Amino acid sequence: MKKELVISSRVENLRIVEKLVDEISAENNLSSEVYGNILISCIEAANNAISHGNKLDPDKKVKIKVSIEDKKLSIITEDQGPGFDFNNIPDPTAPENIEKVSGRGIFLMKQLSDGLEFQNEGRISILTFNL
Repeated sequence: MKKELVISSRVENLRIVEKLVDEISAENNLSSEVYGNILISCIEAANNAISHGNKLDPDKKVKIKVSIEDKKLSIITEDQGPGFDFNNIPDPTAPENIEKVSGRGIFLMKQLSDGLEFQNEGRISILTFNL
């Protein structure tokens, strides 16, 4: 199974991403726990691409590619921003960061997925889930 979605960088388009995850869940009869992990991770990846990567510029696009092969779901999210240093992300659980509102998205993506990697200087995130 393969699906592709291209959205403009508007926060309200996260609803379209949620609908995509709903379709994947229904088509693959996913448990509520797996569905929740995928939904939160995918929304975080898309939100990061929209807000941080593309800086909410509606003329910039976010591409999301989904594939399932051999009981492994891959979600590739790509933005048109400048990228970021994914090797130096502050730990949101560190005492100095506990009260900060932002900085938890990538942490959640790592915790809820079976794999997270970045490519193209951080403009591409690849989430994997074992189904």
